[in-house]
Amino acid sequence: MNSLLSMARSSAWNRRSTLVWVVVSLALATALLWTLERLRHDIRHSFSQSVSGVDLIVGARSSPVQLMLFSVFHIGSVPQSMSMDSVHKLSQHRSVSWVVPLSLGDSHRGFPVLGTTPAFFQHFAYGDKQPLVLQQGAAFSDTLDGLYEAVIGAEVARKMGYGLGQSITLGHGMHDHGHDHGDEENKEDEHADKPFKVVGILAPTGTPVDRSVQVSLKALEAIHLDWVAGTPMPGGQIPADQARKFNLEPEEVTAALVGLKSRAAVFNVQRFVNFYEDEALMGVMPGVALGELWSVLGLGENALLAVSALVALVSVVSLVAVVLAGLNERRRELAVLRAVGAAPRHVLGLLTLEGVWVTCAGVVLGVLLAHAGMALATPWLQQSLGIRLQLAAPLPTQLALAGAVLLAGLLASLGPAWRAYRLSLADGLSPRV
Repeated sequence: MNSLLSMARSSAWNRRSTLVWVVVSLALATALLWTLERLRHDIRHSFSQSVSGVDLIVGARSSPVQLMLFSVFHIGSVPQSMSMDSVHKLSQHRSVSWVVPLSLGDSHRGFPVLGTTPAFFQHFAYGDKQPLVLQQGAAFSDTLDGLYEAVIGAEVARKMGYGLGQSITLGHGMHDHGHDHGDEENKEDEHADKPFKVVGILAPTGTPVDRSVQVSLKALEAIHLDWVAGTPMPGGQIPADQARKFNLEPEEVTAALVGLKSRAAVFNVQRFVNFYEDEALMGVMPGVALGELWSVLGLGENALLAVSALVALVSVVSLVAVVLAGLNERRRELAVLRAVGAAPRHVLGLLTLEGVWVTCAGVVLGVLLAHAGMALATPWLQQSLGIRLQLAAPLPTQLALAGAVLLAGLLASLGPAWRAYRLSLADGLSPRV
């Protein structure tokens, strides 16, 4: 068996100029399957780890998935707002333990700005109910003296090179204002008259919190005092210090995170929210909304996997075509093997193992390509989409897909090998011209 394996490997190597493109094709197909499966797993893991300990997300009635995506992941368009009166009444429900209002809509150099209260740092959790930790500094004070204080995520601090005491300005809207320090004055002067001071930097969480800037709800009210319908009020600029004299209590917020005293009350509180008479609201359970999201994304994931599987199938078929095309040229070689004592089953095994060697080379090269591609793409994915690919041990599903490619290569090799098995010794020694 060892001699047959060695002979098959040498035979495949002698035909490397012909088989190299088959190996490349198999490698690309394997890399696609391997990467897609890792991407699918890590995206789901990243999403599921982004919020923990939140029983309900409450906001204006719209799509549950849209509300969750925007309030937690800062993805998508701004939904309608809910009134602060509704937030106060919700916090007075006997089953509610805490409520954290959220206000979104502004940004800092492409990073979303989250208006909230200090309770956000106390109650928001990620992963396995891990609380937020301030790596440096402290949370904003939510007082008028600390009106223009900001807490930044780890990714914001790392990417922008910010530290405690850094002065930053906020841009109006969720637009990408660029990341070049040199363009700051030109691209982000919307609220430049009211700069913020960084007073806290959060430890990395691997969630969208890393890519956000947290300020108080009063601060958002202050920077929008002299704005009307999304544009600055002509001639009505209010200096930063003068803004403290106005009533800065917000009337509306984007959504609210709700924690309950008991998980058993979640349906009761959700019913209270969904049938709230003063305002059209809805309560979304994060796990249910994620399930709806996966059901939608699952169609696209299956389509991508199907395309990758078709690429693998084409690669395997090309392997069969190459081996069959070369079979006529190898009839004399195979006949010589038979003449020196090789049995038909040895010829069958030789061609089968040769196909397996080619398939193995393609799979191994594909896995290496996939890991190299993921290592190169991970910084961009983390920076642009907040998705961190794990270059860890292979997933069982990844191994299953690679095994399926190997099995397909083995089965595909049996066809040409069976044909060679049926060739007689005389046929090979006296080929027809």
